[in-house]
Amino acid sequence: MTQYALEVNNLTKKIGKKLIVENVTFQIEKGEIFGLLGPNGAGKTTIIRMIVHLINRTEGKVVINGHDLDQSFKDAMGEIGAIVENPEFYKYMSGMKNLKHYMRMATREVSTERLDEVIRLVGLEQAIHQKVRTYSLGMRQRLGVAQALLHSPSILILDEPTNGLDPQGIREFRDYLRLLVNQGISVLVSSHLLSEMELMCDRFAIIEKGKLTHISRMNESNNMSHQTKQQVMFEVNNTEQAFNLLVNQNLGEERKVERGYLYASMDRETVARANQLFVSNDLQVYEISYIKTSLEDRFLEITNKEKKEESM
Repeated sequence: MTQYALEVNNLTKKIGKKLIVENVTFQIEKGEIFGLLGPNGAGKTTIIRMIVHLINRTEGKVVINGHDLDQSFKDAMGEIGAIVENPEFYKYMSGMKNLKHYMRMATREVSTERLDEVIRLVGLEQAIHQKVRTYSLGMRQRLGVAQALLHSPSILILDEPTNGLDPQGIREFRDYLRLLVNQGISVLVSSHLLSEMELMCDRFAIIEKGKLTHISRMNESNNMSHQTKQQVMFEVNNTEQAFNLLVNQNLGEERKVERGYLYASMDRETVARANQLFVSNDLQVYEISYIKTSLEDRFLEITNKEKKEESM
């Protein structure tokens, strides 16, 4: 059995002499949410459209749950459920009638039991017989997920799925995705909303000007090793004295006092030494905490580094 829900190798899209997407390669493991991050126009939607065969690839290979898109097109497409841009429905029909319409067009046979299961999964039991024109944007997004899941795909592909949703709708949508992943479905999601992707994804890739410039686990740089330096906050009863002690003992880097707290960049061993230093000098230490690097900070750090390397 294949390890990956999706494998993308050297995906390239060229229009005339212009490279829109260049040699993008990544894999999505089974049961994970994988994010494509990047500014508008970076090439995220083009990558997704090539994966779901809405546009042709210039070069590259796509394998979906072990099925090569070129060699086993029908089997490969049967593994995909997708929402590219906003889901569209017949607004004069009920949610149920829309889903039954899609059932008849599905690449795999869909049972009535599966229809009921999907409706429960996205939480539309109370509204499924109402006309779609009465649905909120969040409800239409959930109906779109239900439609994409009808044929039991192994991977769900979503392009900017939270556009237009209010904070409550975004949180509900995020919870639904995690529920799906817990049932073994993999998710590929693209967005430029870094704060939402940080809460949603297990791994992410950064796309810039059609190139994949970085890929890692969401919590990778937040786990502090013994050797890694990270910004630390100290809450003590005398920050000025604590600051001077660090300077005199040459402990930590980027030391500063801000809003009554002492900050410094140091590894774990140095944190322990700083704490011992404070206590031995009769300072009261109320709190020591590591400052978590946000996805926005990491995104800016990675993209700025790439720009510097390009300009050298």
